[in-house]
Amino acid sequence: MATFTVIDPVTRIEGHMKIEVSIDASQGVQQVVDANVCGTLFRGFEKLLIGRDPMDAQHITQRICGVCPISHAMAAVVTLDKISRTKIPLNGLMLRNLVMGANFVESHILHFYLLSALDYIDGPAMRPWLSTWSIDRRFDKATTDVLIGHYIKAIEMKRKGQEAAAVFCGKIPHSPAYIPGGFTNAPTQEQITLFNSYLTELIDFVNNIYIPDAEALAATYNDYFSIGRGYGNLLAYGCFDEDVAGKKKLFTPGFVLNGALKKKAPVMTKISEHVKNSWYADSTTNLNPKAGITEPLYPKGDAYSWLKAPRYVKNPMEVGPLARMWMTGDYQDGISVMDRQVARAYEAKKIAEAMARWVSTVNLAAPVYKKDTVPAKGTNYGLTEAPRGALGHWVKIAGGKIASYQIITPTCWNCSPRDDAGQMGPMEKALIGTVVQDPDKPVEVLRVIHSFDPCLDCAVHVMRAK
Repeated sequence: MATFTVIDPVTRIEGHMKIEVSIDASQGVQQVVDANVCGTLFRGFEKLLIGRDPMDAQHITQRICGVCPISHAMAAVVTLDKISRTKIPLNGLMLRNLVMGANFVESHILHFYLLSALDYIDGPAMRPWLSTWSIDRRFDKATTDVLIGHYIKAIEMKRKGQEAAAVFCGKIPHSPAYIPGGFTNAPTQEQITLFNSYLTELIDFVNNIYIPDAEALAATYNDYFSIGRGYGNLLAYGCFDEDVAGKKKLFTPGFVLNGALKKKAPVMTKISEHVKNSWYADSTTNLNPKAGITEPLYPKGDAYSWLKAPRYVKNPMEVGPLARMWMTGDYQDGISVMDRQVARAYEAKKIAEAMARWVSTVNLAAPVYKKDTVPAKGTNYGLTEAPRGALGHWVKIAGGKIASYQIITPTCWNCSPRDDAGQMGPMEKALIGTVVQDPDKPVEVLRVIHSFDPCLDCAVHVMRAK
């Protein structure tokens, strides 16, 4: 007989999400046999952008999320750069990369220590960490105390990552520095010196604390290398261009589909968004984002989420650090809860070390901006990566105004509901088969969920009572 467990809301994520799982014990072990992932609020950004000046897009879309706003800024300005056919100066490109790189590194630190670690260790013996569940804790007290110390240190390092980004972009979250044509800030030597001081601390923390802690977690909970695989399909758009032509990237695009690795850019016309199980009008289903329509419809039959269900060649795809590291060949050990944790830590190192290279190329005498006149008419898309995975913006401009804007975020890929064919989303599939010791304290379910680092701020925004 199945036990029905609801986690609402899922805590220690960005935003609001509900998970419903059915746990069955008929085979002698309690395991998840069904799962629904629900984004519980409506995101209206696609609607409110219509009729706005295209230059507003990078400022408005950053408000989708306070954790990864820079990726939205990047996607928005790349879209407008492509429409106006502008190649930004290399200096501007490097500054864009440095700010987004700092955002990535601090976000990965945030995820491991503040959002995920408490699935495996008890927090400090004080509120708000009390009371705690009596569950599967494998670290001894001495190791736990060390990890708690690192947890507290991680709060400081997250702040320093934000401050490092703000050295060049003025403020974070929601920086005004990203504009079509390049970057607003002409750097100074003082800024470069300050940024380097932050970067030195971040690299030291990643190399000497974060990675050893992630490896210790993986060794202690090594059974989680066989939990949470899901479909095994991976997708990455690539990011961090290292030349103005966009030919060289720190993370290359590619995908793994049905076990086959393709190191090439995904074909954009093969992306579709399904809404059969989402609270949107059925007339808008199975559309490519270029022609996408956001038409909310609530309530609606058996629909159960405000997230649409993006698919690539009709397949659910997992996105994120593991997908990116897989495409570059830096990490291809497996697809699981613990593979996601380890790949994310190694990616933080890769990005931090790349930032040391990028900042050394900044030329104080070179321009950071090339005048960019956005045409009154045009259609294009901008692809990049957020800390949590592939991010795309699609825009149509008519009469000098935004006529259509569509956004597919990483969490929409990972946490989507079932599609029109009834296929589960990647996280839903990854939950199937997870053994749960106590349905009232389903920490095993949380470990799978948190391994994706879901960011529902990126998937939802606000809804009114009517």
